Amino acid sequence: MTDGNLRGKRFFLVGIGGSGMMPLAMILNARGAVVEGSDRGLDQGRVPAKFDALRALGIRLHSQDGSGLVSAEQTLVASAAVEKTVPDMVRAEALGCPRLSRAELLATLFNQAALPIGVAGTSGKSTVTGMIGTILHAVGRDPTVMNGAVMKNFVADDAPFASALVGGGEAFVSEVDESDRSIALYRPRVAVLNNVSLDHLDLAELRRLFADFAGHADHVVANAGDAETAALLADLTRVTRFAIDAPADLTASNLSPEPFAIAFDLTANGDTRRVRLSVPGRHNVSNALAAVGACVAAGVPLAEAAAAVETFVGLKRRFELVGEAGGVAVIDDFGHNPDKIAATLDTLHAFPGRLLILFQPHGYGPLKVMRHELVDSLAARLATGDVLVLPDPVYLGGTVSREVTSADIVADLRARGADARHIADRAAAADALLAEARAGDRVILMGARDDTLSVLAADMLQRLHDKT
Repeated sequence: MTDGNLRGKRFFLVGIGGSGMMPLAMILNARGAVVEGSDRGLDQGRVPAKFDALRALGIRLHSQDGSGLVSAEQTLVASAAVEKTVPDMVRAEALGCPRLSRAELLATLFNQAALPIGVAGTSGKSTVTGMIGTILHAVGRDPTVMNGAVMKNFVADDAPFASALVGGGEAFVSEVDESDRSIALYRPRVAVLNNVSLDHLDLAELRRLFADFAGHADHVVANAGDAETAALLADLTRVTRFAIDAPADLTASNLSPEPFAIAFDLTANGDTRRVRLSVPGRHNVSNALAAVGACVAAGVPLAEAAAAVETFVGLKRRFELVGEAGGVAVIDDFGHNPDKIAATLDTLHAFPGRLLILFQPHGYGPLKVMRHELVDSLAARLATGDVLVLPDPVYLGGTVSREVTSADIVADLRARGADARHIADRAAAADALLAEARAGDRVILMGARDDTLSVLAADMLQRLHDKT
């Protein structure tokens, strides 16, 4: 399925507003396909600006009632999570529409590129993907980038939700997902392996998936500072190893953190240069090493890659400062697994100020898998005075088993001495945090799979303004 035979081909994306579907829709549309879709969020009136942006690109949107499917020439694209009883699925079956999963379609586009660069790991994928895209764009390589988050470098009036960049160059940069095992479909020339840690799957399966992914690549860029990742490299050749304060091909040292930035010495081949990122935290230094290493593997001179990564201004919902009011900062963050949450809280606790955290778990299934590691991560990082409020997990419809709940996580944390509170309703949880807020505090909203968290963050900031 090359660009040539995409032109005029019809696709119908179920869940077109999702973080993985929306950039895919943008790429298909830009390459000449006829793209339509539906979304439960559209029917429920959630985040209308996102759907307006899709319409502005010429993408037709429909209610998720089957009405948008009218021809067997439409290829239905849906994730495995979409139930067969959804009217669009029923209608597609009746029409005899061919069906692809989101991952199957993306992997086909990715594998056909001249220079597919795949970014894997249980944390940092979106940021590394955005950094690679920023570097390649800055040095004139005109990449196509498929991201699960909005890349602020590429946001414009005509691209307010820039989670995709469509270029004419050889490089196709994409994060690849291990949570649904679709990582097995990708054949990268350059593979980035950031880290291996518990998220949706157990570690034994993660090790196998990541090892197979790396084994398909011509060149692997891997985090030697992560023990699980380092263990996967023994049988590989053509590897660029990166690490912070440890021996590797690319190293970072002398880190100088700032509240919303960080500088470090980048050393490679005996040459050292100072780099200052416009995003904070030790984890972003590691992400920058991964991105620079991938771009060097793709033929970009090291000096150019190091200079270009400094221009990366971050992703929406990745430690994003929404604003400040009355001396209180509001930060919107995607943290949802133990490692991501740890990185955010460690970055925040490097500077003074109490943390008021609203963490909305991204599903009941992940809570069951991550319960003990999640509690350990939070309990180790909640300082005296910090407040953590958990509403119920995000629920967007369908059947779900509720074996482990937010209340269970809170009970575990309280048993460890943390000030954790279960307030089932998210709006009430936000009210409770705002009632606590005083000058010097940082309010952090954390969670995945729910774009309305950003709407809530903006609302909370406005209410803080109104109080001043």
